[in-house]
Amino acid sequence: MAENRINRENVTREKTARKKAWMKPEVLPSPTPEPGYAFRWIRVSTQGNVDATNVSSKLREGWEPVKASDHPEITMVTIENERFKDNVVIGGLMLCKAPEELAEERNAYYNQQTQAQMQSVDNSFMRENDPRMPLFNERKTKVTFGKGT
Repeated sequence: MAENRINRENVTREKTARKKAWMKPEVLPSPTPEPGYAFRWIRVSTQGNVDATNVSSKLREGWEPVKASDHPEITMVTIENERFKDNVVIGGLMLCKAPEELAEERNAYYNQQTQAQMQSVDNSFMRENDPRMPLFNERKTKVTFGKGT
């Protein structure tokens, strides 16, 4: 009676799993995370022209270039600039790291700048308000699927 049943050992999740779909590879590889550090790719050159101003400003902000020997998992390292020959540089971008606190402070600073600019725009917009024809200043978005009617 049980002779036509399939043996459970022959049917596993791995054998019946769906084939993995193809995905576009990352342009810039992600380094292995280090506790307490945030990573960022910083522009070193554009179209072969060295961007010393950008690099020096980011180094003054506190970003440190990452040595290629510290992250051997990133194998596509190319030497584009003799100054950064020991660092991870891909396509004119150099991998840098900074303490997470510094990265969070930087993000908070730019978020505050953005909020101040948005408030300035709102104040300028609402200055033109007239009680006879009020302006609406709603910051809500709505995502619809289908016909959208």
